[in-house]
Amino acid sequence: MVKKELTNRKIFDAYNANKLIDNQEVDIQGWVKTNRNNGQVGFIEFNDGTFFKNIQLVYQNESYSKIRYGSTIEVKGNIKLTPNNKQPFEITAKEIILLNDCAEDYPLQKKRHSFEFLREIAHLRPRANTFYAAFRVRNTLAYAIHKFFQERNFIYVHTPLITANDAEGAGQVFKVVADMKHPDDFFKANASLTVSGQLHVEAFALAFQDVYTFGPAFRAEESFTSRHASEFWMIEPEMAFCDLEDDMNCMESFLKYIIKYVIDNCPEEMKFFDSMIEKGLLDKLHHVINSEFKKMTYTEAIEILKKAKENGKKFEYNDIKWGMDLQSEHERYLTEEIVKGPLFLIDYPKEIKAFYMKLNKDNKTVAACDLLVPYVGELIGGSQREEDYDKLLAKMKEVGNDKGLEWYLDLRKYGGCIHSGFGLGFDRLLMYITGLSNIRDVQPYPRTPGSLKY
Repeated sequence: MVKKELTNRKIFDAYNANKLIDNQEVDIQGWVKTNRNNGQVGFIEFNDGTFFKNIQLVYQNESYSKIRYGSTIEVKGNIKLTPNNKQPFEITAKEIILLNDCAEDYPLQKKRHSFEFLREIAHLRPRANTFYAAFRVRNTLAYAIHKFFQERNFIYVHTPLITANDAEGAGQVFKVVADMKHPDDFFKANASLTVSGQLHVEAFALAFQDVYTFGPAFRAEESFTSRHASEFWMIEPEMAFCDLEDDMNCMESFLKYIIKYVIDNCPEEMKFFDSMIEKGLLDKLHHVINSEFKKMTYTEAIEILKKAKENGKKFEYNDIKWGMDLQSEHERYLTEEIVKGPLFLIDYPKEIKAFYMKLNKDNKTVAACDLLVPYVGELIGGSQREEDYDKLLAKMKEVGNDKGLEWYLDLRKYGGCIHSGFGLGFDRLLMYITGLSNIRDVQPYPRTPGSLKY
């Protein structure tokens, strides 16, 4: 007798079953992806949302040929094993019940739609193949991130979304107001949406040792590039008794772990991205997993870029000098042409990095790193934090960021220690792993300047 839980088998279970039973009864609900009929027999491509691949329904009742693409149906039938066919099994439908018809003006038709068009119907685009795959990978990637940290006994901290502090001192924040006439009355302070959870999570690292926050962040930048969004998610671990070297070791282990987890647990989706979105994507990702991450100082990088320029290399930003903020083209040259793999660039000039970074003994550079990867450039940024109270206070005064962050200084005043961490944009990471080139295509409901439809 068939066990009860198998009688309502989902497509995911069917594809992942060790042994399917021929002629096994099924009763499943889902959506029509295609419907074609040759006059004698009909075929419906069907999906219930539990697996990337569709399943084929075979029917002989001609009335079912009128069921439209996109409709919701319930299928009662039997599994038929087809080991010699492209699909290892199909369902012979005894009865198809139309649960909800799909209107004729359904925007998603059986043809290729541009990503620009699909962004206009964000509430429907998860049904399109690319986005069906992207958001399945997004889910798996988020789980892998938590799994990595939880397996290593990190504490997950929910840092505030409304704050009085701008972690980077950039000033590009969204103000939070309850009353336009008296905007600061509600909190009795200048409130804004967070740009980073880092400063808040540092406090927890000095109690729990290894912690992380993973949540939304907001930037009020009027940027329309393919890599910027007004709302995005950030992964920010923080580790006590951890210097820059330890920090980089964690970054390398983290990136390799989560990429491998996605490849192992989303094989069909990743095959799709490899064949339809970015040729060679899987080779690129396997290269990262199997590479030794190299290290190079910022000063060494500047000398290499200068030499490349002298030898005829043309950069769009060609004014190469010590103290400059490296552009993506420079980062890509270093990682793709020089080391041909992932690269930690370390010891940046203090003037181009954030106030909280540890000052090196040369008094010119800070213990900071950027992880550069081929085809993208910077993927992760991290640093050892300045644990010396006097040095941190002096830097905060220098940049005019000493008011309102007295609590942050307390972390150095009351039992501080060496600690480090890094930040990684979740959405950009998802772009890298899927090969999708626009941040708007990896976010369920993108938030960009001039666009707030949903």
